[in-house]
Amino acid sequence: MAQKIQKEAPSLESAMQRISEIVTSMEEGNLPLENLIDSYEEGIGLVKECQEKLDAAEKRIQIITRNAQGAMALSEFEEQEN
Repeated sequence: MAQKIQKEAPSLESAMQRISEIVTSMEEGNLPLENLIDSYEEGIGLVKECQEKLDAAEKRIQIITRNAQGAMALSEFEEQEN
């Protein structure tokens, strides 16, 4: 049975850097159509990974607050609207 090697997902920062590189190369307009499509697919995959990482991080964020008696309490992070 062949063993499938799982590629480790890039960090959020490196994925965002790669997305930036992809956008720059696509905006230059020097890539053949097939390379543009490949770059687009890679970029969309990285955007999805970044969104998943951000969603997971948001769920993990907890803010330590003090209740009325002064005891420490954990409360969930609430997203603020702009």
